[in-house]
Amino acid sequence: MAVGDDLEKLLGPLEAEVMRAVWTNKEPVTPRQVLEHLNEGRAQPLAYTTVMTVMSRLAEKELLGRSPAKRGWAYEALVSDAAGIAVRDVMRDFGAAALAHFVAESRADPKLRRRLEKLLRED
Repeated sequence: MAVGDDLEKLLGPLEAEVMRAVWTNKEPVTPRQVLEHLNEGRAQPLAYTTVMTVMSRLAEKELLGRSPAKRGWAYEALVSDAAGIAVRDVMRDFGAAALAHFVAESRADPKLRRRLEKLLRED
């Protein structure tokens, strides 16, 4: 299964497109920049207000962060990929219980446990 398929299971199709557009940039982006990116090669262009609304909702969902720009807002991703969104959602919905299950799984899989320990040391 492709990463895009995973992303669209977590978000709507347009939200997924917007997240992909934001992820392609290293710097914060404006809704206008995302609109231009999304409308490249698109038969039916999106409206500016549509993209602006989607980005605002993604910020409300804490997937995008926003800061004041010259005119309006500039947005940046708060999660790095579909897996980050899924983990954030699980942690938000299940908290400590999710962590307990993750630790139990890592005990059953030595390779996963070593990877987890390495990640913890890197932080």
